[in-house]
Amino acid sequence: MNASTPGARAPRVVIVAGEASGDQLGAALMTALRRQWPGVQFAGIAGPLMKAAGCECWQGAEELAVMGLFEIIPHLPRLLRIRRQLLRRVRADPPAVYIGVDYKEFNLSVARRLKAAGIRTVQYVSPQVWAWRERRVHRMAAACDLLLCLLPFEPPFYAKFGVRAQFVGHPLADQIPLDVDRAAARAQLGLAPGVPVVALLPGSRRGEVSRLGADFIAAARQFSLLEPQAQFVAPMATPAVQALFERAGARAAGIRLVAGQSRTVLQAADVALVASGTATLEALLCRCPMVVAYRLGALTAWLLRTLRLVRLPYFSLPNLLAGEALVPEFFQQAVQGATLATALRSQLRDGAQRQRLTQRFRAIHETLRQDGAAQAAAAVLALLGEAR
Repeated sequence: MNASTPGARAPRVVIVAGEASGDQLGAALMTALRRQWPGVQFAGIAGPLMKAAGCECWQGAEELAVMGLFEIIPHLPRLLRIRRQLLRRVRADPPAVYIGVDYKEFNLSVARRLKAAGIRTVQYVSPQVWAWRERRVHRMAAACDLLLCLLPFEPPFYAKFGVRAQFVGHPLADQIPLDVDRAAARAQLGLAPGVPVVALLPGSRRGEVSRLGADFIAAARQFSLLEPQAQFVAPMATPAVQALFERAGARAAGIRLVAGQSRTVLQAADVALVASGTATLEALLCRCPMVVAYRLGALTAWLLRTLRLVRLPYFSLPNLLAGEALVPEFFQQAVQGATLATALRSQLRDGAQRQRLTQRFRAIHETLRQDGAAQAAAAVLALLGEAR
């Protein structure tokens, strides 16, 4: 798309992310759009990476970082207020396009109203309607002019329902090299060579850490009984998350906490214990064998089971991408310190399994490595070009 004509107002994109992973994706997309669309400006709800990339921040992304069906209820008044303010601002001064980055329920509810008002809308990262609550797919066409998918199996699913969707690859697969230098990562973190390194990633949201933190710490204690020389490192997504993990006893358990640096920690680690989510993909791309844990609030988990809303046999991204149980998964009551520690040690000591994982992880990495941010930017510009 050509730059705007002299004297004309610079084109503007409103972009909204609601958590750390969305902030990362949003920043990469902004950079790619700016390369292909000189003069474009960005505004919206942003995290630190998006702000650093030049997004005018109307509200911090951390204000939206809430998960769960029932857990969201206490936060609803604040979230609804933010949504009202966002809609009022966007309608008053319409952008070229509204891009929701992940954070599906909030972004799709906004996009549906904006599309009805004649504003182009894009959702970057598909809702997991292929996994649970499939009926939501019928609302996608009303909300999105374009759905940008990170996973290759998603567009064929949406095609059955007439939703315009495009696989663009995953930016993380582009950012992380195909060959990992584990020794260099350990040196960067000051970790001793020749002893097991275990990465602990209990989540980027406070709710996740509240539900998983104590069991992750218990797993580290149990693992240290099996592997006394092991070093434990936990990259903390935010100061608030770190404070929660510290209060749960992380430092007393001998866990070293570092601000951010999840990628370096995973590249340095021999094995990782990871909360289900984007961090599991990051571990895969860093060639780090892992154990995945996931725990929802009790009411949410009960509802999912009772109504049989979950349709897939796996919940972690490595297993979904592979179509098989590549890595161990533990859900709800199965998330116990001793169980996690045993699974971690098996991942560490089973040489044949480690070699197999390394090969499968690399193959998945190559599939996802599509220059994702550039592909996403090109798809957005193609959509806007159709409207000219």
